Amino acid sequence: MAIQWFPGHMTAARKKAAETMAEIDVVIEVLDARVPEAGSNPMIHELRTHRQRPCLKVLNKTDLADPAATAAWIAHFERQPGVKAVAISAKKPGDVAKLPGLAQKLAPHRDDNFKPLRLMIMGIPNVGKSTLMNALVKKKIAKVGDEPAVTKSQQRINLTPRLTLVDTPGLMWPKIEHDADGYMLAACHAIGKNAVIDETVAEFLAGILLARYPQALVDRYKLKLDGLDPIGVVEAVAKKRGCLRQGRGGELDLEKAANLLLTDFRSGALGRISLETPQTRAAMLAGGHGASGRITSLSET
Repeated sequence: MAIQWFPGHMTAARKKAAETMAEIDVVIEVLDARVPEAGSNPMIHELRTHRQRPCLKVLNKTDLADPAATAAWIAHFERQPGVKAVAISAKKPGDVAKLPGLAQKLAPHRDDNFKPLRLMIMGIPNVGKSTLMNALVKKKIAKVGDEPAVTKSQQRINLTPRLTLVDTPGLMWPKIEHDADGYMLAACHAIGKNAVIDETVAEFLAGILLARYPQALVDRYKLKLDGLDPIGVVEAVAKKRGCLRQGRGGELDLEKAANLLLTDFRSGALGRISLETPQTRAAMLAGGHGASGRITSLSET
């Protein structure tokens, strides 16, 4: 099942972003540290390279991601021309305070009252852009919510005489090329609920957990993993947590169990987990598999 999600307001948002790109100096691309490449909108790359704008890639939610995977992604991005990368938690003011200085290094010619540094904050939905914006401004100016596409219009803030920020809506792209990317984005709640089937996404997540983080399943749900496949993991969670369908004679409620597994992943209750690394990404792209094959390729180290 291919997952696609491109709400109507995003067409206008992309057009506006292209116009604004001509007026800024550095793009701050906010990424979910658990899916930094799957969650990098190719349209952002297209827009900024067309205007030759450097990029500060901010791997947010690093407190939820595997530290080793995050370090590998930072090294990967730092090898790209015109790119700096940093891992933060937007909920930590000290982390956020570092960003203007890092962005300044990408545009050293913009550093006085006559030529203020102009930053544009971009990213897909629900990666923490609004939390980041509020932390930079040190007051609540952007609506925050654990749902994708909360912000729907740009806003510009003159933070100091030397620093201007432009916050943009979360931007998806019209066609997600790789099925696995859609599943990873859905698992991280970057895609609206109406575009996904939670049970299928949970099975995909379970496949990665079995292959790369089996101890997380043992610790959280006290499961015995011998002989379990991804569907079996969801069923086992349903049994352990008493997810039963009312009036169905003890029938397992797999939708409820899937929601439980996804919620535990999204909240960090399963531990610090990354769904991709540079190595698994390369393996997926080289394999050219369908969605089920990609579950296997994502488990490779």
